[in-house]
Amino acid sequence: MNHVECEWRINNGGRGLYELTQKLQNWLREVGAWEGWANLFVPHTSASLLVQENADPDVREDILDYFARLVVDGDPRFRHANEGPDDMAAHLRSVLTQNSLVIPVRAGRPALGVWQGVFLFEHRVRPRDRQVLVSFQGVVKEE
Repeated sequence: MNHVECEWRINNGGRGLYELTQKLQNWLREVGAWEGWANLFVPHTSASLLVQENADPDVREDILDYFARLVVDGDPRFRHANEGPDDMAAHLRSVLTQNSLVIPVRAGRPALGVWQGVFLFEHRVRPRDRQVLVSFQGVVKEE
């Protein structure tokens, strides 16, 4: 059993879904991952990770619109607003999603469904520099 890990820095343009699928596929290829598990973790309280449809961009827009209605920036009921009106809303959006993913790796590729992609979900309005900790545990392909 092998274990490989790295840290990605993701500079994003603010609130939105940023696809990481190709980045994950490329990294798995680079490290020779063959069969096992890829683990992704975002060590932030105002960003999260999703597995979601990656074929139709309307899905991403609908997700953003839904969260905008569900958790409103600047809601007067929020006590925490240290970093602006999107502060507490970003924390709640993170609570409603997830900060880690475990994805099976089969034959050197993430075992995602046909329409699935891996996304960083940025909940803050302004652009951010985020970390994603990535690891692979399993069998590395022998050359």
